[in-house]
Amino acid sequence: MKKIIFIAIVFLSISSFSQSKECNCSIGIKVGANFSSITDATELSNRTGFQVGFFAGVKFNDFIGIQADLLYSMQGADFDPEKIELNYINIPVLFKYYFIRGLNIQAGPQFGFLMNDNFEDVYGDIVEAEKFDLTGVVGIGYDLLTRIKIEARYNLGFTEIIDGDDGKNSVASFSIGYSFL
Repeated sequence: MKKIIFIAIVFLSISSFSQSKECNCSIGIKVGANFSSITDATELSNRTGFQVGFFAGVKFNDFIGIQADLLYSMQGADFDPEKIELNYINIPVLFKYYFIRGLNIQAGPQFGFLMNDNFEDVYGDIVEAEKFDLTGVVGIGYDLLTRIKIEARYNLGFTEIIDGDDGKNSVASFSIGYSFL
């Protein structure tokens, strides 16, 4: 909870900073689709879910920017007849490089906090999902008309979703956002 409050303060700080005429900032909402799986799992297939949340970004010059998101993200995998459902609050902090007007590549870490899962329904009391997920993110984005943002990202987990198991989150996501600034 303390971490979520800290992120909210960061978003509010960026919002305050953006009131300055010298800041090239964006704050907005975004929604998208996730296609997730778990690495090193042989009998699992992709789970389709969604993500929804907020973003705040600063463009320092024509080429370099940074963006942080606060997203609710449905992840996991499917296997017959069950689904592994892992729902996170994800906070990606991405550096952006704009190589053509509006078109950018993105990379950085993502910090995930497990909100809920269905492990007890699927596995009983045998295993428990890890509460924290560290992920590396790469992506590409395009800013349309300076207000609409389209992004495609790939997230590869660095941490195991179950202690002692090699399975990690792997998520491809596509989103659209709208900036109020």
